Amino acid sequence: MKTLKTLLIFTMLFSFIHAPLTFAKEEESAVKLAEKSSSAIVIERDTGQVLFEKNSQEKLPPASMTKIMTMLLIMEQIDKGALKYEDLVRTSENAASMGGSQVFLEPGEEMTVTDMLKAIAVASGNDASVAMAEHIAGTEDEFVKMMNEKANELGLINTNFINSNGLPAANHYTTAHDLAIISKELLKYEDITNFTSIYEDYLRKGTDKEFWLVNTNKLVKFYPGVDGLKTGFTREAMYCLTATAEKNGMRVITIIMGAPTPKDRNAQITEMLDYSFSQYMTHPMYEREYIIKEIPIKKGSKKTIPVLTSESVSLLTKKGESVDDVTERIEWQEELRAPIKKGDVVGLLILEKDGKVLSESNLVSGEDVDSASWWQLFKRVLSNFAGN
Repeated sequence: MKTLKTLLIFTMLFSFIHAPLTFAKEEESAVKLAEKSSSAIVIERDTGQVLFEKNSQEKLPPASMTKIMTMLLIMEQIDKGALKYEDLVRTSENAASMGGSQVFLEPGEEMTVTDMLKAIAVASGNDASVAMAEHIAGTEDEFVKMMNEKANELGLINTNFINSNGLPAANHYTTAHDLAIISKELLKYEDITNFTSIYEDYLRKGTDKEFWLVNTNKLVKFYPGVDGLKTGFTREAMYCLTATAEKNGMRVITIIMGAPTPKDRNAQITEMLDYSFSQYMTHPMYEREYIIKEIPIKKGSKKTIPVLTSESVSLLTKKGESVDDVTERIEWQEELRAPIKKGDVVGLLILEKDGKVLSESNLVSGEDVDSASWWQLFKRVLSNFAGN
């Protein structure tokens, strides 16, 4: 990100409950969670704040939780307009040859992006993951490059992908922490839970090749509020689960890696969810893509651009603790000059209390703005001259 310069500072008062940034570490020593796992973490979605962690930076095989990154790249393409839900995706020989969890796609078979997403999110289809990877990037190898580039963009230094589906591969690893960040990014696209929350459905409905989908994440059915995200299992990774749930406006992301059985995996996630919702609460401030203001842009085809929140912005607090005088300020990029693309970062929204940062969130351009033509600039000069 370019050097930021503070151009606007303003203060808002809230009657909220406060949780200092250190509370996760303080609470972690007092609670016993995820004892039958190699690694675990719980974060609150909007703030990204850690509520509990255990060995969360340990590099481990993620198995099919790899598909969280695959789904993120799919949703980004849809958000950009480069991909549509109704687009048909053709299955290659390579995609159809994937083992493990699959929906038995045949070479040459076509399915919509909607059905491919169902296959990935509900049935953990390795074949569907590769088919989507090839459709987006040409080859799975090129798609994997995109996956690793996205990981780098998110600052994830302990993640490396070798494939799009999580089948065992040397040097294919991530951490509970990094998966939490990827999941947080994926959940910006609210449509994804329309797929990850499905407990059962069908592909090829009404044909002689009808395929019954049943969600590998049983908590979607049995824990109120759970609407995603992804299970995983290989002999090396053991039983893994990234689960997200929303209650009373608060969404948490919980991850277990290396549980010995599916029962242990689900029980530990349940305990982590119960703990989070009993101890913490969020106070929503801005929805994703809320228009903060219009700001001027230099030498653009438009004189101003709308500035939007890039994600939901909330304050996370510990129940029973009060706070006043939360300070909100915006740091703008020093040079806002056309051309600018929709989604480009133009500033940073910061919430503070007594000099301590409670929340940071990127602000982005809401529109594309091309460089102004010579004639547009000339007319502006004349207009300014006439105004004087």
